[in-house]
Amino acid sequence: MTGTVNLWQSFLRLEIVTVYGLTPTETAIFLAKFPDENTVKSNKEVADGGITEENSDILIDPENVRRQMWTIYNKRFCPQENREGFSGCNDRSSSAKDTAFLAWLKPQYEKWRSSQGSAFSTGDRTPAISSNPFIPQTGKVDDPQLFFGREREIRRVFEVLNSNDSVALIGEEGIGKSSLLSAICQQTENLLFSPRQPIYLDLNGVRDEDDFYTALCEEVGISKSNGYMLTRALKKHRVLLAIDNVGKMTWEGFTRQVRDHLRGLAEGQNAPLQLILAASEPLDKLFNDSQDEGKTSPLAGICQEENIKPWDEAIARAFIETRLAVTLVRFTEEEISQLIQESGGHPRRLMKLCYQNYARYVEDVK
Repeated sequence: MTGTVNLWQSFLRLEIVTVYGLTPTETAIFLAKFPDENTVKSNKEVADGGITEENSDILIDPENVRRQMWTIYNKRFCPQENREGFSGCNDRSSSAKDTAFLAWLKPQYEKWRSSQGSAFSTGDRTPAISSNPFIPQTGKVDDPQLFFGREREIRRVFEVLNSNDSVALIGEEGIGKSSLLSAICQQTENLLFSPRQPIYLDLNGVRDEDDFYTALCEEVGISKSNGYMLTRALKKHRVLLAIDNVGKMTWEGFTRQVRDHLRGLAEGQNAPLQLILAASEPLDKLFNDSQDEGKTSPLAGICQEENIKPWDEAIARAFIETRLAVTLVRFTEEEISQLIQESGGHPRRLMKLCYQNYARYVEDVK
């Protein structure tokens, strides 16, 4: 069934929650605390009924809300070198602080609302209804505003990278590995302790081993080279190399030698390379020649594996609600439950099913 869109909550979800990295629990309390541009609810009011259903496992009492808001202010919204924040974030918690924070949000909201043009026009429902928000259905999501639901995985990946190890993202086709690789590359400047140049390289666009080295050198910005000369050149650049579809290295045109070379480039505290690999199965299984003659697995031996799993129900539900927030359409609770169940939380399948469900609303309007 359809309903009216809440512009304020759409603004908070799309502009504030995303930019400042609130967790699902923090988001639920934050949205309940500031339900519209003119209201600040007390901690008791939030605890008495403001928490969304997917966060029903939260201990809902005023003291818990107070602690969560302290974290939100002090850990999420304090100004940083590369990001504006709420200057009163360290003030003692009080209703005055809440009011000051709302006052800080409102000019941003007005600017955002004016930028949306006619998409939210109450006189013309067509733009907000006909533009299906559940895209892209396939392929990599490289727009930070559309990337969703992998905060925990990103945190774990950077924990590994910041310990000077490399990472392999393992997951089935369409689970979101490519999108996650892209997001990691985009966030290295803020989250990687020791600066590196992020390079994203999709092997689907590479024919063979020689083509791989050509592409790598071109992306880094160095003359084409291999062997010792490549190692020497890369030492001057320090690269975080994200290789998508690394399973293609099993195809004709690739040898074990290129994997041995990558391992050598990625070993040690001051290695010229750190690796983030994306594959559909574990590396020791994918490269089953790695154990030939008792040799050490070239890539599996240096990469900690992070298994990328389907979204849980809370994240899948939040995804649907966030995408619908900027439209006039609202799926029913029964539809949402069915979409999550049918997709199993698999992002690509969920996106496709939601796209189809939304399209039926558009047809009904027409």
